[in-house]
Amino acid sequence: MNKKKVCMVVNVADYYPVSGRVILHVDMNAFYCSVHEAEEPGIYKGKPTAVAGSVELRKGIIVTCSYASRAQGIRTGMTVRQALRINPDLILIKPDFDLYRKYSSAFMNIAYAYTPLLEATSIDECYLDITGSKQFGTPLEIAQEIQSRIREELSLPCSIGVAPNKLLAKMGSDFKKPNGISVLRIRDVPTILWGKPCSELFGIGEKTAEKLRKLNIHTIGELAAADEGMLTGVFGINGRWMKQAAHGIDHSPVNAERDQSKSIGHTTTLPSDIQSGEEARRVLLNLADQVARRLRRQGLMASGIQITLRTPDMKTVTRSKQLPVPTENTEDIYREACILYDRHWSDHKPLRLLGITLQQLESRDASAVQLDLFDYEKQPKKQSLTRVMDELRNKFGESAVLTAGMLGDDPSARIRNHKTRGTSLQMDFVRKKKNDEE
Repeated sequence: MNKKKVCMVVNVADYYPVSGRVILHVDMNAFYCSVHEAEEPGIYKGKPTAVAGSVELRKGIIVTCSYASRAQGIRTGMTVRQALRINPDLILIKPDFDLYRKYSSAFMNIAYAYTPLLEATSIDECYLDITGSKQFGTPLEIAQEIQSRIREELSLPCSIGVAPNKLLAKMGSDFKKPNGISVLRIRDVPTILWGKPCSELFGIGEKTAEKLRKLNIHTIGELAAADEGMLTGVFGINGRWMKQAAHGIDHSPVNAERDQSKSIGHTTTLPSDIQSGEEARRVLLNLADQVARRLRRQGLMASGIQITLRTPDMKTVTRSKQLPVPTENTEDIYREACILYDRHWSDHKPLRLLGITLQQLESRDASAVQLDLFDYEKQPKKQSLTRVMDELRNKFGESAVLTAGMLGDDPSARIRNHKTRGTSLQMDFVRKKKNDEE
């Protein structure tokens, strides 16, 4: 007697909303340590490891650590000395941001194959709008396939949140780590989220959570039930956002990189703390040079600038200003960065990290460049010289052309010899890919 196999026909369209979106948040797990495990599994796989900015200095900070390290109580933000007290055999690894960017490009290329609507928020995470990706299967099948490919092709673990909006997708990706996939729908919010403390709602930091506790609002559910007028009176427009978020509501779209280009930045963690303005300005010059190079490479102009300052105790300060006119020039960016530094920082306060971020970006062709009345004759010569310097660096490397201000006895100034973190560099490959297609 022949047994007939009954096949269930799945209508993929039934798994997508008639009106609404399906968002994935892909979050790489212990990314830096996982990359080193993938590169050299014989040395690092399954071992307690940690990436530290200053491995040779016991006061250096743990940037990230493997899950084997976390199981022993080691955490990001600890000093190397503290971590070694917990496990003297902890394997410390120097950061290699070129390697991390290579793997970042690779995993985002995999994700990009399922939708052009990809928004990278950092080197190790991105949002995907897969509402129009029905041809690849159900949302859960797409998430499983992306996770499987990243694991098989790159030997990297990741967690993925599946949700109707970015807020819930982000929170969903945090539920199961490593290698988890979680579906979080708006109807699940009361049972899954409302009992959690407010600090676990994405977008609410510990300071805001403390202010909410003073208002006798301790849980996400209590925040959802709070009076909106009272919240806006205390927190301004953010009060309304917090109440909506507590209900799982988020209307922000996935900003595809083609429409993004909101900022370009670099930060550098220094090999040793600096205190003098001279040292800080030398580092700022190198940072200004790097962000200006990337700005010109993408054909953009910046109208805003922000500097980032971090102290040895991990307190981060950011200060920003509007530029007098849109620019792509290193000297303009450097000058404005120094103005912000001098205005908002005292030389005697030590720093362990400096950064420059360019904001309010627009196409060079669309930007109305207002030339200085007494400098307009020099502009063509400056632009010509800048192009020549860029071409030399493209051909012979970043160190082919250096200005006098980039040199010095202090090794922290020569940040090209150290690994800097680009806040949007991980997406340059997507721009190139899209430009090639167009």
